[in-house]
Amino acid sequence: MLRRHWTLVSGVVLCLLLSFFASPGDVTHLAPEMSQIRQGSFLKPSAAPKETTILNWNIERGTEYDKIQAAIRRHNPDLCILQEVDLHARRSGGKDVAKALAEEFGYDYVFGIEFQELSQGLGKEPAYHGQAILSRQPLAHTRILRFANQSGFWRPGGLLPAKMPLFQRRLGGRIALISETESAGHKLAIYDLHLESRDSENLRLRQLEEVLKDAQQYPDDVTVLIAGDLNNKVPWSPIVPRLREAGYRSALGDRRVRTHAIVGSLDWVFVRGPGQLEDGQVHREDHGSDHFPVVARLRLE
Repeated sequence: MLRRHWTLVSGVVLCLLLSFFASPGDVTHLAPEMSQIRQGSFLKPSAAPKETTILNWNIERGTEYDKIQAAIRRHNPDLCILQEVDLHARRSGGKDVAKALAEEFGYDYVFGIEFQELSQGLGKEPAYHGQAILSRQPLAHTRILRFANQSGFWRPGGLLPAKMPLFQRRLGGRIALISETESAGHKLAIYDLHLESRDSENLRLRQLEEVLKDAQQYPDDVTVLIAGDLNNKVPWSPIVPRLREAGYRSALGDRRVRTHAIVGSLDWVFVRGPGQLEDGQVHREDHGSDHFPVVARLRLE
């Protein structure tokens, strides 16, 4: 009996080790639906705001949907930039979370698929996981930047059971969801990022470099927002310094950047161009996720 027990334990440990040392993820042969952008509009007639309230939040798949609703209702943002958003997953009740929130609060919305969740499908309906942007101004020119630099941690194969939720086997790879809108008559380009959580700071930096290179296409008179879960887990992470070096300013202000990193927050909002971010705050009173939302006002003169 003892020998069987240790055999089982050894097998589990081997599976975990294989997952950690998996080869880099291949994102060159994904099913066509993985590149499709889901979108819809539930906008209600209203005057264009003179400033834009932004909420950036990793909502942990939307499993605490009522608490997420309550936080959005309380902050009343004009623009929501969300990560870890489920679509038809068992763990979140089969909801189309982005669409449900957009319909509830009267937003335009776009959703980009990061992964197909192999253990979360309902019947024949596949389950997906990704990023969403919700806006009270129309969204346009939406696209997905699927990073060339990926981790192989999530990929199924070998001894790893694809259908067991414990191992979170997935198809796909990390992305930036990009869309454009207007704020106070100015063009606004939005990058919704989810950098890799299961690898090194070096991999995250390479993914960020892909974003910074892509954002160079926008001229100086366009406000560029880079927001999301950057997974910069250590105070010496190069992620925030690299953004500042590239000319991006944090919603939390320069003096709070280091403190924000030390306390372990992973969610950020940065801006480049004519827009100014004011009153940035991490709202630790909101408990709809294992992350806290960052809320700030974007002012364009």
